[in-house]
Amino acid sequence: MLRSAATLFAALAFSATVAAADFSTLEERMSSAEFKAAGLDKLSAAELQQLNGWLQAHGLTKAGAASTGAGRTDDVGFKPKSGLFGDSADGPITSRIKGRFTGWTGSSRFELDNGQVWEQVDGEAFNVKAIENPAVTIAPKMMGSWLLKVDGYNRTTRVTRIR
Repeated sequence: MLRSAATLFAALAFSATVAAADFSTLEERMSSAEFKAAGLDKLSAAELQQLNGWLQAHGLTKAGAASTGAGRTDDVGFKPKSGLFGDSADGPITSRIKGRFTGWTGSSRFELDNGQVWEQVDGEAFNVKAIENPAVTIAPKMMGSWLLKVDGYNRTTRVTRIR
């Protein structure tokens, strides 16, 4: 069923070529386990390219830019969003990690100054020189997932909210 849906998306995307500066492909946004669990590894390179093109052209992976989420402590991040691509009405969350930051280890927890606590779920490690209270953005992505990005670094990690 996923393959037929992906094929349908690919057919619709054949002529779609809209560029978006903040677009990331499915393979960049999903862990390899998620990518495989969704059956996307069964697509040919051309089919995957068409699916990514369709998603980009229809703006289904762009986070809403209106809300900064600064200081928010509501239920953002807890409830799965409706639909396959989620609801970006909550927009990205911007805050700061409390204290010293040296990267992530594969199972890191991030306590933010807005009271939220997020936990890394993708298992990858990333090391940086220690910095204090770095600014972060946590943005909603497809299928209810969230990506954490530390300002000044071109790396992200998939996270889930635990408090």
